[in-house]
Amino acid sequence: MIVEKTVSRAKKWLAVLPLALLTSGCNWVVMSPSGDIAVQQRDLVLIATGLMLLIIVPVICLTLLFAFRYRQSNKTAKYEPNWDHSVGLELLIWGIPLLIIIALGALTWTSTHLLDPYRPLGRIKPDAPTLANNVPVGNLVDKQQLANGVGKPLEVQVVALDWKWLFIYPEYGIATVNELAAPVDRPIRFQMTSSSVMNAFYIPALAGMIYTMPGMQTTLNAVINKPGNYEGFSSNYSGAGFSGMRFRFHGVSDAGFQAWVNQVKQRGGGLNRASYLQLEKPSEKVPVRYYNAVEANMFKLVVEQCVQPGKVCMSQMMHGGKGGGDSHAGMAMPGVNGGKGPQDSSERVEGALMKDADEKGSGNHWTAPADIKQDGANSAPGSQSNRNHTMLMPQKNGLTPSTMPGTRPVANG
Repeated sequence: MIVEKTVSRAKKWLAVLPLALLTSGCNWVVMSPSGDIAVQQRDLVLIATGLMLLIIVPVICLTLLFAFRYRQSNKTAKYEPNWDHSVGLELLIWGIPLLIIIALGALTWTSTHLLDPYRPLGRIKPDAPTLANNVPVGNLVDKQQLANGVGKPLEVQVVALDWKWLFIYPEYGIATVNELAAPVDRPIRFQMTSSSVMNAFYIPALAGMIYTMPGMQTTLNAVINKPGNYEGFSSNYSGAGFSGMRFRFHGVSDAGFQAWVNQVKQRGGGLNRASYLQLEKPSEKVPVRYYNAVEANMFKLVVEQCVQPGKVCMSQMMHGGKGGGDSHAGMAMPGVNGGKGPQDSSERVEGALMKDADEKGSGNHWTAPADIKQDGANSAPGSQSNRNHTMLMPQKNGLTPSTMPGTRPVANG
């Protein structure tokens, strides 16, 4: 008897074993995150899924029930071919899904604003005093955060390179490659860009992914609430070395973070324009690197794509040349007609609106508007008398209307 029970239990465990093997490789970090923003995003996924299951589960169950109840072999099922309407059933079918859609819409709308990555944090963790719920972007400044007992946000500038990650800490004057650290329960403000192609910055335990694009800057506000060593990676394919574009994110105490900063300052070299241009070159599976000093405005130079000496920055292109005196520097074409015309400078902005009439090929207008009271046209839709209406001119100064170009008064453009 004991042997039979043992065999029975073994069979049950063997039946469960394939399911255990299938799920053993799953990483549940998204469903068990360590940062408050990621926790709120997880809750949003669970709530939305639960609301949708309120429709999906009953539909699946009723489908199976109907298929079983009204199967061909069931002779006891009631056959009602003339039944076609039920008010109660209509209310059930349409009312419940409508209420669920309204709930999903309200949840999505509020969450879209509350979890906006550009929005400063309203709290650092669920059990902490809130700073200010529903605070518009930019209204929650550092002084307000300090007054509410929350530390000044840690500024981290992120550059997606081919194929590695560069992290700059402007407050501490250091930079790292493929390694990131931040104190627990301290807000983090990431400012992100890319050196060449679009990429995506993603730490599942911290917050959702944010895209990085060359020549642009994106922002993410987040916080880590549990100490640990977390994985970060690129979640947007960016070339041959994409699979190795990974880094480690360390959530540490304040003392541990200061020790990490001191370690970077002791072991690293300097990051200037020349060393950045070398780092920017494509490379794969790059080991962790430290830089104990960073050239001023390095991140801004990367965003404006002018790290290379002598290259004009995008802001200079918009507001003037290298010296600020030429308003068309970098985006201009040589003047025409000897500089005569609306733009009499030596250079002019490219574009038809800024060119002379003879340069862009325009001339006199042959479709001057007509006066329907004098030329006999009809305002009724589809009237044949309006066929050449735009080519007619009213009689003025004894001139006869004509529809032939060259024999009529024209409106000069």
